[in-house]
Amino acid sequence: MRIGVTYDLRADYLAMGMSEEDTAEFDSEITIAAICSALGGLGLTPVRIGSVKHLIAKLAKGEHFDAVFNFCEGLKGVAREAQVPAILDIYDIPYVFSDPLTLALALDKGMCKRVVRDAGVPTVDFRIIEKLADVKKVDLAFPLFLKPVREGSGKGVGADSKVENARDLRRVAGTLLAKFNQPVLVEEFLPGREFTVGIVGTGDDAAVLGASEIVPIGNWVGDGYGYENKEYSDDKVSIVEADAENTKAAGEVALAAWRALRCRDGGRVDIRCDADGKPHFIEVNPLAGLRPEYSDLCLIAQRKGINHAQLVAKIMAAFFKRHPDLKVKPRPRVVAA
Repeated sequence: MRIGVTYDLRADYLAMGMSEEDTAEFDSEITIAAICSALGGLGLTPVRIGSVKHLIAKLAKGEHFDAVFNFCEGLKGVAREAQVPAILDIYDIPYVFSDPLTLALALDKGMCKRVVRDAGVPTVDFRIIEKLADVKKVDLAFPLFLKPVREGSGKGVGADSKVENARDLRRVAGTLLAKFNQPVLVEEFLPGREFTVGIVGTGDDAAVLGASEIVPIGNWVGDGYGYENKEYSDDKVSIVEADAENTKAAGEVALAAWRALRCRDGGRVDIRCDADGKPHFIEVNPLAGLRPEYSDLCLIAQRKGINHAQLVAKIMAAFFKRHPDLKVKPRPRVVAA
């Protein structure tokens, strides 16, 4: 069974002259090699495809894939993460992880929070600033927290993200609008503990794998788990296993959001608590990082005694459960002469 692997390799974009921050969401060679190795260990034949443009070129030439392990973040557009699965839908090729609607929705933090809130999942009140004049319409109680509405890997979250007054609200909103050329999410600041919850499965079969707590240490920057704290984490953050009580509480909120957004196969949900310790949905990552011994989902699995290959196997088991018609053909046994 040929399974294509779509991805955006960070080194490729750095070679094009993009910055470290611009490429923060993209993947390392270590990650892609590990995924392909895990897929091969399941009796599949992984075929490296690469970015959406490489996928288009291969499909146009008539290349065939039985399925695709879609790990593409995308480069351009408000629905960049939805581009690969949309193309695969056109060609009727099944793929691992979520569909175009869910991926586009998850990328837009404002739209995502509206759906989650409508489903009854706890999430703090928020507003969207489309242009600087919208600052006057923000009627939330300070302190507030600002971030770009369509970025990942903590981009746009830093020392100034938490604001205490209208003047700083306008200043930070203006900076983010100019730098990222997209709307700004403004939400009531949550002062409590922060967790990220790993989930494997789809719908009623989805289950919490475990949870990590994001614990600020010495040189932590600002009041959120932003780009600098993530990218240069050694002296800024400690990622520890969440205790049983908080795993249960955060996991319930995360799982409710996962199902409301119809996420599939595996990923993460970020949770932060209010002053009373009540967990609230922050955002979802339906294409969570899979770098061995580094990415949050991998660390959560590792603490449960699940290695990288086993984690990929769990994700693939969820995928095959959605596609019972797909069969893995056993590889022919090589007999020595």
